[in-house]
Amino acid sequence: MHRCFPRSVAALLLLAAVAAQAAGPSRSQRNKLAQTQDAYVAAVRWSDFEAAEGFIDPERLRTHPLTDMERARYAQVQVSGYRERGSGAAADGSIERRMEIGVINRNTLAERTVMVSERWRWDPEARRWWQAQGLPDLWQGQ
Repeated sequence: MHRCFPRSVAALLLLAAVAAQAAGPSRSQRNKLAQTQDAYVAAVRWSDFEAAEGFIDPERLRTHPLTDMERARYAQVQVSGYRERGSGAAADGSIERRMEIGVINRNTLAERTVMVSERWRWDPEARRWWQAQGLPDLWQGQ
């Protein structure tokens, strides 16, 4: 009977850890997420894509670096609006948001609206959130 006790405790601790992960981010993580998202939105809203790039997951940037042509394309647009249209937690603990972005072409002054998805990943080592989808695709369907 005594041999089962350590296994039961270990199983309960593992179950508690899984339940804590499933419950979502801690209050501190949620506060950091809100601050990080606010700063990211401000950068994108002011069309400062160089600053916005600092919020992108380093692994994403390593596997999908921005080209000079992509940087030039971002320089040709002005963001006129940035609104959240929905959000939720994913099974892996990341946070997903659906965003509506108003975009004005600086050359033609034509405005259009695009819907983009963001996925925010908590990095326990850096103790911060990263936007794991990359910069928004403002040229969908073009």
